[in-house]
Amino acid sequence: MISPEFLKSLCPNIEEPDAWAVALAAAASEFDINNPRRVAAWLAQCAHESSEFNRVVENLNYGAAGLLATFPRYFTEQEAADYAHHPERIANRAYANRLGNGNEASGDGWRFRGRGPIQATGRDLCELLCDALGIDCLQHPELLELPDHGARSAAYFWRVNGFNSFADRMLFNLVTKGVNGMYRWNRPSDLHRLGYYEVACNLLGVTDPGNVA
Repeated sequence: MISPEFLKSLCPNIEEPDAWAVALAAAASEFDINNPRRVAAWLAQCAHESSEFNRVVENLNYGAAGLLATFPRYFTEQEAADYAHHPERIANRAYANRLGNGNEASGDGWRFRGRGPIQATGRDLCELLCDALGIDCLQHPELLELPDHGARSAAYFWRVNGFNSFADRMLFNLVTKGVNGMYRWNRPSDLHRLGYYEVACNLLGVTDPGNVA
């Protein structure tokens, strides 16, 4: 189901369709993403999270307003102004003391910032991927930026969180909530995910997009 031609139809701006098609097809087979409903939901989420497989490391170059909107619990207005457009400092502050990371000074936030098509984030998840997949992403988290390792990490995350079951029942809203931590039917980013899902369903012959509201 996943070919370079399919990816180019789903993601018109994809820069490496051949490499990603091979990697995604292999990962989908390995982790039971093996019917049109599963493939459509998985690739829609991946396409959104990775800007069509072109941005596989998290962009944390936020201005002050973006910081307050994205990480309101971790920055005051004054702190947001101070940290604005310093991605490494932002990551180390925003991801400190959670997701298995150490404190801000440890550098874990930046080291284990989101990578791969579904933006695997945090030391705990990298340790899990290291054990489950044999990818040494604790010492070398940048490995998750490569198509083969990135695709496997996204497919493993998908299966271990039970998203195949949601995809089978076409509960795309619950998939989005599981991937992103929240879902609102009219939020621009969620509408963007839905756009990819509808295109993928059409390409794969899935006639009913299911529960997306």
